[in-house]
Order: sequence, then C-alpha cells, then structure tokens
Amino acid sequence: MSLRSSLFISSFTTCGSSSSRETSTPTIKPLLNSVTRQPNPPDSSGGSEENNGELLRASSRFCSCGRRHFLEAASTALFPIGPSIASENLQSRYKTVLSRVHPPRPDWCEEFYASVLNSTVEPYEAEVAVYKTQLFTNLRGKAKKVLEIGIGSGPNLKYYANSADVQVFGVDPNTKMEKYAQESAVAAGLPLSNFEFIQAVGEAIPLNDASVDAVVGTLVLCSVKEVGQTLQEVKRVLKPGGLYLFVEHVAAKDGTILRLLQSALDPLQQTVADGCHLSRETGKEILKAGFSSVDLSMAFVSNALIINPHVYGIASK
Repeated sequence: MSLRSSLFISSFTTCGSSSSRETSTPTIKPLLNSVTRQPNPPDSSGGSEENNGELLRASSRFCSCGRRHFLEAASTALFPIGPSIASENLQSRYKTVLSRVHPPRPDWCEEFYASVLNSTVEPYEAEVAVYKTQLFTNLRGKAKKVLEIGIGSGPNLKYYANSADVQVFGVDPNTKMEKYAQESAVAAGLPLSNFEFIQAVGEAIPLNDASVDAVVGTLVLCSVKEVGQTLQEVKRVLKPGGLYLFVEHVAAKDGTILRLLQSALDPLQQTVADGCHLSRETGKEILKAGFSSVDLSMAFVSNALIINPHVYGIASK
C-alpha cells in the first residue's frame, strides 16, 4: 500500500508470517523541497531524471509494502506497451499477466496475510494521516471515478470515498483483501454498489483507456517488478487532465550511511516483504514517466529507520 511510518509489517515466509513493532508517535518534520514541475511535452526519452522529494516514514523494521504485493509485476516482455491493454482481449490478457506475476497461493495463506495487514495497519495510518489529509483534499468534488491500485484493506477510502456520487475500482492481486476493503468502503460512507474490487496487478489494469478521473497508489511502486510499465498503465486509464496521487518510500541520498544499509538489506527485504525494494528511486521514475505536470514533495518522520525517506504528490495526465 504505501510507505508507512510507525509500523511496518515484514513477511517472514512467502505466505506472510509477519512481525511488527509499534513505535512511539514520531515528531513530524515540515514538508521539504516541494517541487512543481511542468515538463516539456512527453517524448520517448521520458523526461528529466532530476531528484526531487521524498516523504513519510517511521517504522518498525521492514517495509509493510507487502500488502501491495499487488505490486509484483511482470516485465515488459510479458505485455508490450501497446495502445490499449484493456481493449484487446481484456479478460484473458490481464488474467494471463496476473497468473504469471502473482501465481495462485493457498487460500489460507492469502487470508493470513490479509488479516495480518488489516489488523496492524492502524498505527501507521494514524501517523501519516496529516500527509494523506493534505494530499487527498485535491480529490474532493473533482473525481467521480477513482482507481486505487494495491488497495489492500482500503485505509485510503475514508479520505476520498465518502460520497454517494463517487465510484471506486480497487485493484489488488489478493482476493482475501476484498472483504476488508468493503468494510472500509462502508465505514467511509461509500455505498457498496459504488465499489468494485478487481483482482489484478498494476502492470495490466483491466480498465479501458481514459476511463477514470483519478488513480491512487500508496506504497505500491516499491514492489512492482516494472515501475515504468505500471506508470504507463496509470496514464493509460486516466482521462485527459486526470490526477495520479501517490505516496512511496524511496532510496536515501547516495553516499549516506542509510543508503549503504538499504543497499545491503535490499535482497533480504525483497524476500521477506513480498518484493519490496528499499533502494528504488521512485520519485525519478514518476518525474520521467511523461505526465504533463508533477508536484512532488519530500518529508521525513522520526524513527523511520531504513524506510526513509518518502515522496508524495500529484501528477497530471
């Protein structure tokens, strides 16, 4: 789901046995280096690679990005970036990709992981509420159709899905997340008739081109196999002028002790946390993805350990 702060869940087996530790409420530092960029018209080179912000974090040990192991994606060899993945044999196409990047696992395993995530996400959400409140204000009254990739148990729904005129599509590879996401939808005030859970991955989103007003993704890009492909899918399903709201943890600055630790622990992190990478420069990937504009900010949360810093912001198609 997203870059967490006070609590991070680490899976210790492929199926998801995890441990977590709640930290004391950290001191939130002011937002830093907020940068609004209006890039040149997108071209094949993808745009600037300048390093702009990074955001929230405070934690326990490893990244709980697992829940978005919706996040495990396939290489571009599995599906070329064509004009429309959704329009061409949609059902069979995206299911084929899903089975390759997220092979079926026993129901008990998926249920265990979903229940652990649902029961341990609250401390983290309490810490990052100030950031999410600020970010999701941009959707109020502006987005009628919203896609959330790696929706997990739905902790973001309360920020943007509290109106009967909003329709939400929640994408996640773990179907056991659906009941928890539905509970979050109801708690947010969203009629279940306006919520659809879709088993899928970010590299092959089963929605038509230009079909949603906004895409939400928190703690997702750390775990997909193809960040670039996922971002192209985000752009594809967005309507012209649509918004992509993101919160992601990223690599620390080159040459710092924290970056050295992240690089050393990255292989272990990927194994125990469903493919989560500690040293991805996700902010740069978003900046060069070809959005018409990107507003990217950085912030730190105390006691984040190796899961600092985070980037958050809004990109426009």
